[in-house]
Amino acid sequence: MTKATFRSRKASLLVPDARTKARNASERWFRLTGIAAVSVGILALVFLLGSVLDNGLSAFRQTHIEMAIPLDETKLDVSGKRDPALMAKVTTVGYGKLIQASFQKMLEDRGVDTEKIKPNKLMGLLSKKAAADLRDMVLANPDLIGTTLTFNAMTNGRVDGYFKGRVTLESAERDSNISPEQLRLAQRMADAGVIRTKFNWAFLTNPDASELRPESAGLGVAILGSAYMMMIVLVLSLPIGVAASIYLEEMAPKNIWTDFIEINIANLAAVPSIVFGILALALFVNFLGLPQSAPILGGLVLTLMTLPTIIIATRASLKAVPPSIRDAALGVGASKMQAIFHHVLPLAMPGILTGTILGLARALGESAPLLLIGMVAFVKDYPSSPPNGFFDPASALPVQVYNWTQRSDPAFAERASGAIIVLLLFLLTMNSVAIILRRRFERHW
Repeated sequence: MTKATFRSRKASLLVPDARTKARNASERWFRLTGIAAVSVGILALVFLLGSVLDNGLSAFRQTHIEMAIPLDETKLDVSGKRDPALMAKVTTVGYGKLIQASFQKMLEDRGVDTEKIKPNKLMGLLSKKAAADLRDMVLANPDLIGTTLTFNAMTNGRVDGYFKGRVTLESAERDSNISPEQLRLAQRMADAGVIRTKFNWAFLTNPDASELRPESAGLGVAILGSAYMMMIVLVLSLPIGVAASIYLEEMAPKNIWTDFIEINIANLAAVPSIVFGILALALFVNFLGLPQSAPILGGLVLTLMTLPTIIIATRASLKAVPPSIRDAALGVGASKMQAIFHHVLPLAMPGILTGTILGLARALGESAPLLLIGMVAFVKDYPSSPPNGFFDPASALPVQVYNWTQRSDPAFAERASGAIIVLLLFLLTMNSVAIILRRRFERHW
């Protein structure tokens, strides 16, 4: 081969050859595929969040009817002693009559034409819980008797749905719970300023409600039950998980038994959560006899589910601390325990806290093991304060979502989406705290 022929076959650095073009083309296709995958994921997330927000934000608004109710002493406290035990003999029927009389008088004073709607149909605009709410207020504060109370009564779920666009005049013609005439009256009341829509604090504080009172259903018991369970999980899983991680990583001899334990911990982290529910049902319910639908039972099963996650995260954090830290502590005369607890553990603490918070966030959103151990019961009463409250019946946020989706009234579907929003806010807050802790205390070696 001549020198001229060799030079003619040399590729220029400025002109890409066929192989370079093919490689560049494959890189472009890979980049476009990655962008497309990320875009599809973002679109799916936006669609999911948009659907939840569209259906659930209305749960945070509630229509009310404000009226002035004279609390007649001759009807509510005949003895005049203001004794709650004697006043409790007046049932919700008596309070309902007071509400009905005040309601009719208010409509007359405001000039709202009722079109001769029957009294029972007129009261059908109000929630069936209105009389019970008024009764609870009076029994809690007997000094209200003899005064005129400004009372905000929740409207019926159908009326509330009408002002949120969920119920129409056409659907009311086929609905036995509301009539088009009642909705037209509600519209005239709204035009007169009698009906107002405001933020629904009761959604966050009220307990669950029956099928007949969807407008009064709230997350109070579920939020409290979830808080109790997270307290139990934190108190049990953090010390046990950290202690087990320190032993396995720093003290345990490397042999077949520790390898066997490590493999099983990794396997437990991947076990479906419902399997932990089966274990809890057999151990805590059938063998130990713990009460079903109690936070102590839910906390124990979620602790079992969270422990592998915390152990794995803690061991990774301990392993990330450079061996020179241990060697330096031992070199100046510290014992192995002092080197671990005074030097290694503080440096690994950001990773430990991050893993713990992420484990708690996962436990907070779990519903399968809680459903399996019986936390699907209708719970209306709030659990008492700890520690007795750990053994009282309660619900949990994901279980409450499941419960509401199984009910037929559309108002419960709205509240299920609202509960999902609350749950997502809790999870977002916990994950944000984990990220802040990681960035605030993380050390780079």
